Amino acid sequence: QVQLQESSPGLVKPSQTLSLTCTVSGQSITATHYAWNWIRQPPGKGPEWMGVINYHGSTYYSPSLKTRASISRDNAKKTLYLQMNSLKSEDTAVYYCAKEVLVSSYYSFYDYWGQGTQVTVSS
Repeated sequence: QVQLQESSPGLVKPSQTLSLTCTVSGQSITATHYAWNWIRQPPGKGPEWMGVINYHGSTYYSPSLKTRASISRDNAKKTLYLQMNSLKSEDTAVYYCAKEVLVSSYYSFYDYWGQGTQVTVSS
């Protein structure tokens, strides 16, 4: 059974840097043909894909966030990290990590999600 568990500081001040972790159990985060995504959902809005790190360790980001977000991982700890700087109130959201199955170059799907962690940006 694969489980993902996010953690965050909860409340962050504007202009500060957010650091999130996602701890994975039940699977190696370097296993081939899987990727690990960060997705967020602001209040009253739909989910927004933020970025991904694949089994090679390559990272890809949403164009709207790539100047502020950074995804990394610790293979031994099976932990993923998301850092985002220059926080604004619009970054208030529930943040999720999700495991993606890379079936082919054209098809993939998410099969496991964390429960999400609330991040509120406020002074």
